[in-house]
Amino acid sequence: MILTVDVGNTNITLGAYEGEALQFISRLATDSSRTDDQYAIELSEVLKLHHVSPEAFESAVIGSVVPELTGTLSSAVHKLVGAPPLVVGPETETGLRVLLENPSQLGADLAAGAIGLIGKYELPAMAVDLGSATKMYVVDAEGGYHGGMIAPGVRISLDALASRCSQLPTVSLRAPGKAVCTETVEAIQSGVILGTASMIDGMIDRFTEEMGEMKTVVATGGLAACVIPHCRRKILLDENLILDGLRVIYEACKNKSR
Repeated sequence: MILTVDVGNTNITLGAYEGEALQFISRLATDSSRTDDQYAIELSEVLKLHHVSPEAFESAVIGSVVPELTGTLSSAVHKLVGAPPLVVGPETETGLRVLLENPSQLGADLAAGAIGLIGKYELPAMAVDLGSATKMYVVDAEGGYHGGMIAPGVRISLDALASRCSQLPTVSLRAPGKAVCTETVEAIQSGVILGTASMIDGMIDRFTEEMGEMKTVVATGGLAACVIPHCRRKILLDENLILDGLRVIYEACKNKSR
């Protein structure tokens, strides 16, 4: 088995693969104050929860956008599975053709998501990643990564609104039944959830004007299920896109080393 680890600013998402089959997914809170031993213990408890032994894993692959945690998680995973994990970085030979001005700026999550798009969907394709940040990017018909846009995420926007406006309450991430709301909590939910959905629809229109029509638009990330149902564009939900991409990257690097 292979353990895939997607380290985000809010959550650490774990996926265990037997071949191409995903056996389970688990999520931990991202906490930069924890040590490698603490994370190793927590990872061990996750495996116990799913009745999987650490010895079942041949190795692991990590994609991280939290540099201060990358080494900690790498050490924790090494202790757990008994082998050093592959840490996806700018020097990793992913096979992705990166068409950025500075390819080294491409984050591991975006690289893995693009690889996931190429392996699973008809191209050209666009991904919408709704996590701590809202990210959208394009992969062309030949598998070239063209970049895209980054905006504050849904939860960041909501937290900023509550913290900077003293009279506004903290609200849950639930869409109201209409856009024009007569109550403060629902008005905030309309702005954050429906507003983000409208932004995504509008950015898809702009991306299409610049890049041409997409064959596929795929949404991933922890907040995708909250927002995408309220978009007017046809968007597929794929919560495993980045984990699938990490698995493909691991297998490609493994085969090259033989």
